[in-house]
Amino acid sequence: MPVHGHEDKDAIPRSLQLIAGRTGQEYNQRKKRKGAFWEDRYHATTVDVDEHLVRCLVYIDLNIVRSRVVKHPNEWSHGGYPEIVEPQQRYRIINRDLLQKLLDIDDGLSGIYSGWVQTALDERTPRQADWTEGVAVGCKDFVEKVKEMLGSRACGRRVHEVGKSGMYALKEPVLAYNDVFEGKMGLLSSENRLFWDIYPDI
Repeated sequence: MPVHGHEDKDAIPRSLQLIAGRTGQEYNQRKKRKGAFWEDRYHATTVDVDEHLVRCLVYIDLNIVRSRVVKHPNEWSHGGYPEIVEPQQRYRIINRDLLQKLLDIDDGLSGIYSGWVQTALDERTPRQADWTEGVAVGCKDFVEKVKEMLGSRACGRRVHEVGKSGMYALKEPVLAYNDVFEGKMGLLSSENRLFWDIYPDI
């Protein structure tokens, strides 16, 4: 999404802040419960293209399966899976041509992506903190470049390999929501906007 001018840099964090707050409040009211609904604050992660972006998309689509809401992401109409595999003719959210280019796929996005998801389901991919706690995820060169671009803001952050997968991550401290559902939602950490500082023209 193009960002023009400083005022637009806060659009995504503020939108997600609003969605997170209302979703949690409505769920708590419906279930007559109190306390935090989300485990962590909204967090932006810069992701490398090709296989790393594939892993990220599949991981996100499997979150709803890992939480045992559905058995397959095709049963969850609010996720990315239906948008990628069974795209609507009108009102599409995802730019399929751009996604195919980023994933280095010439044709057959629907079939290829559903195959990747099925493989991950068969392997029972566990929760991976690097997607939710990392500032950047991808190949080593990509992650180190992001760290270099962050300059002094990367102090204390380290680049580490995720298992033996050839994937690397630059991690940041995890911050929990602060009294999100008891009063006014606190401002999102500036750390979540690092991506826009690095890539201001995206």
